[in-house]
Amino acid sequence: MKTLAIIGLQWGDEGKGKIIDHLAGEFDITVRFQGGGNAGHTVVAEGKKHVLHHIPSGILHAGKTALIADGTVLDAEALFTEIADLESAGVSTGGRIRIGWGVHMVMPYHKALDAASEDGAGEKIGTTRRGIGPCYADRKARLGIRLKDLFDRDSLARRVEKSLAEKNCLFKNLYGRPEFGAGDIIGMCRTWADRLGDMGVDTPSYLRAAISSGRSVLFEGAQGSLLDTDWGTYPFVTSSTTSASAVASGCGISMKLVGRIMGVAKAYTTRVGEGPFPTEDKGAVGEHLRRRGGEFGATTGRPRRCGWLDAVATRYAVDLNGADSLVVTKLDVLTGVDPIKICISYGPSGGMGADPRIPRRVVPEYVTFPGWKEDISSARSVSDLPGTCRSYLDSIERLVGAPIGLISVGPDRRQVFEKD
Repeated sequence: MKTLAIIGLQWGDEGKGKIIDHLAGEFDITVRFQGGGNAGHTVVAEGKKHVLHHIPSGILHAGKTALIADGTVLDAEALFTEIADLESAGVSTGGRIRIGWGVHMVMPYHKALDAASEDGAGEKIGTTRRGIGPCYADRKARLGIRLKDLFDRDSLARRVEKSLAEKNCLFKNLYGRPEFGAGDIIGMCRTWADRLGDMGVDTPSYLRAAISSGRSVLFEGAQGSLLDTDWGTYPFVTSSTTSASAVASGCGISMKLVGRIMGVAKAYTTRVGEGPFPTEDKGAVGEHLRRRGGEFGATTGRPRRCGWLDAVATRYAVDLNGADSLVVTKLDVLTGVDPIKICISYGPSGGMGADPRIPRRVVPEYVTFPGWKEDISSARSVSDLPGTCRSYLDSIERLVGAPIGLISVGPDRRQVFEKD
């Protein structure tokens, strides 16, 4: 059985898409099991930049299948745009995209609710305004509309009308925004059904049959563990489970079918949106990381907050996921930074525990390491790295509590190599 889950160990944007693309050629099927169009995976392949939001990165490898599993929420119009962009870039998608029948559809009213909530009074979360949270909320409230529901006209009409009875009340009386007509929504859903019907599959049966027949599967996580709705820095989190346990719940299979778990972390830390970020640097170092690392959101274009590697939070994520190994990305971005710091605790007020779900007012305690000035973007083995760089990687392993399997020193798929 060859199965692997790739999970982010920080607040997302760790470079998972590039690592998944690097590994996907070895797997028959790549599966996205949670999240929606609020996640963006940027991949540079053969000099071309691809930004994917719904479709698993394995689609960039000819002959591979990309499955959007039931644990996700799907923005049909965004998916159609992604497919068109891939086709125009020379990537043939025909017959290679599969979608679980239980996927919940992101509706226009979900996006309107998301924007209205962010614009309203109270604490802002910093969402992407893509309707992800309201769609997941409807899922739990049993008001959601799944892919399979698009094909039963009478049931679809009833479900849309029931959902809009609540939504339009909010738009009219709470937010002062335009209401939605059921007829328009139903017509849009029927158009989606015409285009999506041939892609639908029963995800659990499909995956169990594939694995039992010897096909290999790569499970692609979105966002990062510290954005997990249960185990992240709540309430500044996403709306889905982002840790490894979501593979089982999002695909309808047992975790026993996941052979290995690989956690991805940057050589430093970034965060988009609001919420605690103990190691954030608002000065020259943070600006250097943002500029050199191109730290702007793939989905929103928002500048990311940047800072030092947080070993406390990363170790917490390693333990949460049971990560067998690490991938350290964007190591090249630290070139020219001297000294380099790693947070090893949150000081007296934060304690020495490994739980990053903390108040904002903590004093991170650091250890420092000498930096390096050499350009490491052409390195293809650990022996090509400066001694100070190798020492930094060894320290990450020791402080985070997991061995490093892969190292990335640039945006291209060829700039990834094994540590040992």
